[in-house]
Amino acid sequence: MSGDDRREYDGYARLGLDRSGQAEAFDAIGDRYDEAFPHKEGQLAAGEWLASSLPPGSRILDVGCGTGLPTARQLAEAGHKVTGNDLSPGMLALARTNVPDAEFHLGDLADLRDGRLGREFDGIAAFFTLLMLPRPEIPHALRMLHALLRPGGLLALSMVEADVDDFSIPFLGNTIRVSGYLRDDLRDVVTQAGFEIAGENSLAYAPASTDVPPEIQIFLNLRRA
Repeated sequence: MSGDDRREYDGYARLGLDRSGQAEAFDAIGDRYDEAFPHKEGQLAAGEWLASSLPPGSRILDVGCGTGLPTARQLAEAGHKVTGNDLSPGMLALARTNVPDAEFHLGDLADLRDGRLGREFDGIAAFFTLLMLPRPEIPHALRMLHALLRPGGLLALSMVEADVDDFSIPFLGNTIRVSGYLRDDLRDVVTQAGFEIAGENSLAYAPASTDVPPEIQIFLNLRRA
């Protein structure tokens, strides 16, 4: 991340965004998240692309790793060195149990801009992570992830297709705030952040829980340009 980009993100972060409610919601949800989303074919396919496109032993950052399932485990079992990050202590406790071969850290995504978990990652997974941010922050986050990757590094990204910004929704008995893009707008945002789109997939998803509405999931296979 260049100095200008870092200062821009720093300035945005200093607006005092309070994500404590998001973390508390996921602490309360715990392993019910995996019960509500038992079928993750799209995420598994995107994780397989990331795992198989990199040589064994590659350094991969799993941003918003949640319980570690399925992605951190999938990447670790493929022989990669996985570092996970999440805002929820409860989710991280589950991840450390589910994927003992990975390394997990508590923190906000924006905190990664100082390189505290390292730089020059070979790959990054960000599955349904950026949708937890207000929409104006998402381009900053994408440029930060771009800066954490080595040249030619890979990003597996997923979002829910929706034209919303910091919109409150009921979610497994809690309330979370989400943002999204229509797919053409999402393509524009990622390319403007410096990524090439190497592949794309979308699917309609109906969670097992009736507390969560059906959604259209978009998966992008990205390469740092």
